[in-house]
Amino acid sequence: MYILQESLFSFEDLMKIHSKDRLPTFFSALDLRPYAKELRSRSPRGAGGHCREGILRALLAAPLEHIQTFTSLHHRLNTDLRFRYQCGLPLDREAPSIATLSRVFAILTKKNLAKQLFDDLVKRCRQEGVIDGSHVAIDSAAIHAYEEKKPKRKSEQTGHANWGAKFDSFGNKVTWFGYKLHLAVDTQSELPLALEVTPAHVNDGEMAPDLIKTVTAENNVKFFMLDAGYDQKKVYEAARNVKAQAIVPLNPRGEKTPPASMSTNGTPCCSMGFAMTYWGASGDVLKFRCPHATGKVDCPLGMTACSSSNYGMVVKIDVKDDLRRYSSPHRDTKRWKELYNERTSVERCNSRMKTHLTADSLHVWGIQKVTTHQYLNAIVLLVSALSVTSKKNKTAA
Repeated sequence: MYILQESLFSFEDLMKIHSKDRLPTFFSALDLRPYAKELRSRSPRGAGGHCREGILRALLAAPLEHIQTFTSLHHRLNTDLRFRYQCGLPLDREAPSIATLSRVFAILTKKNLAKQLFDDLVKRCRQEGVIDGSHVAIDSAAIHAYEEKKPKRKSEQTGHANWGAKFDSFGNKVTWFGYKLHLAVDTQSELPLALEVTPAHVNDGEMAPDLIKTVTAENNVKFFMLDAGYDQKKVYEAARNVKAQAIVPLNPRGEKTPPASMSTNGTPCCSMGFAMTYWGASGDVLKFRCPHATGKVDCPLGMTACSSSNYGMVVKIDVKDDLRRYSSPHRDTKRWKELYNERTSVERCNSRMKTHLTADSLHVWGIQKVTTHQYLNAIVLLVSALSVTSKKNKTAA
């Protein structure tokens, strides 16, 4: 029976805090001054502009408060003085206009500051023990576009939103016009480690190697958990290249006939056709024993037909012979299934970003701005974890 794993951080902990206290708790773990400095105008002309740190705070508060558009954010800042004050904007002047909010967002995108802040927060979470990073789950999520729908042929020429399709958990084909959010998530904390945004038609397996490489640049990853949609040789090779193991179910749609005397899941069969018993691994070598000798089957020929030893016939397989079919730990073992069950962490992370935040409520168009939008949502999760952990530590002390 599968038991839902507990995560180190619960995003819901922050959401349970009363709304008037949520933002101070959230911002207590965040220093935005270095990033706000990059948003300031270098021109000495004109009247003094709005506080860039305050606007950056407002742009981060928007997903947390489920504010979906610049118009709604301006209205909230204009009518809710507490909200404006908590964002660090002065009360003795008008709230930033819709145009100002949009312009700062554009600068944030142009200078790639959202990604920089995200990467810095991931590093900080790892240093403070919030993120473990040894087990990583990867998956994609559909993001619906703000742009006007176009035929697929024209969409492919833009490099932005496009038509995508995937099968849901019931086997139904679902189509949408927009993007894909590709996430790599730490399975222990359920926090994002890396993300990429692509047009919706891009295959998941194409993005996995880059995510694997990005994540392992800063983390010592042992296992990558991915669903059957990633059952491609290049995904296994990418994990192998960084000394990790990809835990991926074999996709029957792409399955070829297994080698002679071999089951589909990579278990060798004895001369009588029985699946042999997995008996552990030594490095890259998997060991299998006679199923009659291990008491798994009652072979009519016993062990004498295939071995003169009381130990029974032994077969050893090197996983490098076929990275896709062979896995360490071996497929269908309890350990393999436990590892694969950790993949649900990325589904929960996707759900938080799309349901509780605004990842799937776009108000900008173009892949660059959509990427910034997704980074802001991911940053909210990271800062929430740091702030809740800090609050718990202070309470315990």
